[in-house]
Amino acid sequence: MCGIFGIFNHSQAAELSYFGLHSLQHRGQESAGICISDGEQIHTHRGTGLVTEAFGHDQHLQLSGHIGIGHVRYTTTGDSGLPNAQPLVFRYTGGQVAVAHNGNLVNAGRLRNQLERQGSIFQTNSDTEVVPHFIARSGPPIEQAIQDALRVIEGAYALLFMTETKLIAAQDPRGFHPLSLGKLADAWVVASETCALDVCGAEFVRQIEPGEMLVIDAEGLHSQSFMEPSSRSICSFEYIYFARPDSEIDAISVHTVRKELGRQICREVPTEADLVIGVPDSGLAAAIGYAEESGLPYEMGMMKNRYVGRTFIQPDQELRRKGVRMKLSVVRKAVEGKRVVLVDDSIVRGTTSGRIVEILKAAGATEVHMRVTSPPIMHPCLYGIDTARRMELIAATQTPAEICQKIGADSLHFISAEGLISATDRTDSSPNQGHCLACFNGNYPTPTS
Repeated sequence: MCGIFGIFNHSQAAELSYFGLHSLQHRGQESAGICISDGEQIHTHRGTGLVTEAFGHDQHLQLSGHIGIGHVRYTTTGDSGLPNAQPLVFRYTGGQVAVAHNGNLVNAGRLRNQLERQGSIFQTNSDTEVVPHFIARSGPPIEQAIQDALRVIEGAYALLFMTETKLIAAQDPRGFHPLSLGKLADAWVVASETCALDVCGAEFVRQIEPGEMLVIDAEGLHSQSFMEPSSRSICSFEYIYFARPDSEIDAISVHTVRKELGRQICREVPTEADLVIGVPDSGLAAAIGYAEESGLPYEMGMMKNRYVGRTFIQPDQELRRKGVRMKLSVVRKAVEGKRVVLVDDSIVRGTTSGRIVEILKAAGATEVHMRVTSPPIMHPCLYGIDTARRMELIAATQTPAEICQKIGADSLHFISAEGLISATDRTDSSPNQGHCLACFNGNYPTPTS
């Protein structure tokens, strides 16, 4: 799950790309990069860490041009070091091309082996690199080469390509992850989330459709379908956790969905308690919804250290464990002597949840009733979320009752899959409104290798 941003026909393309990536920082914290074209040459800067670290001392201002793409990385395939930082830039017979990718290709390993047997040499171990290899094999024109490559790859991909003169966006035929188009005066903007458009002052135009490729050049915007759309499979975790609450996905407010998730789990499992608190930040809106539905008071029972990143997207389990200790603290006077309903977005490995229950009880909470606004995660995600191997997923090997005992809660309930779908106001019966629920039920929308 990464963040991508692109802009065409703006004199401050580098600066706006920087701001856009900053607004998408929640989608990846391991590396960041920007490529800018002045119409003749592509200029690139990439670095590890947060956007502010990767572009220290205003290095983005040294990139001159009117076309740009940027990327913030969260590793799901390949190492997390600088060689795998994106955008990737390569040369082929038609010139230079930069590519930025959000998602995960399920057949990348097989394609890479095929290409290496045929003589290709890879510079990274990122799944994204198979795409430029297939583009190079097709050759110009770039639009046709990209379409040829996209018809070979399988999985989740929201992709941005930039040549010296063009910006090209493509969405996989199932639309796993959002990709939005906006307009800023005479400039076009493409971003993973609408919040990035808002930060840049761009007006939202529409979502890029599954199986669609947009080509933006000096003649304007051109849309074409490179593949017939499949049943929509939007990643449920975009609504539950990943997307920023001020974003909209398919005209549905993420904040509104999260509040409704809290309302829905309250309807499913009414609980006697004294107050409701949420785990900052992605559990807060759901906790507000739970409190409104139950009539219980909502309290800011936990505080987050704003200078610690999202522990879920730390690439290492030990880093996650240390991150929880640094990240959250309890407002003792709010919970002391109280029966607490604790609302969180998910339980993956159980590390965070156990630590939170522990510190709440240490602060004097007499009972902690945990309510989770995703169903139990029982299968690994293949499409861009690092939910670990199945053996590491606590719900894959333990029942909710066993998980409850392990994390030390007084009760534990997960929202139902039906409740999740109802809260988002989408239905799987509609070809354009369905969810990917694979991490909950194991029904993967694509071939798995």
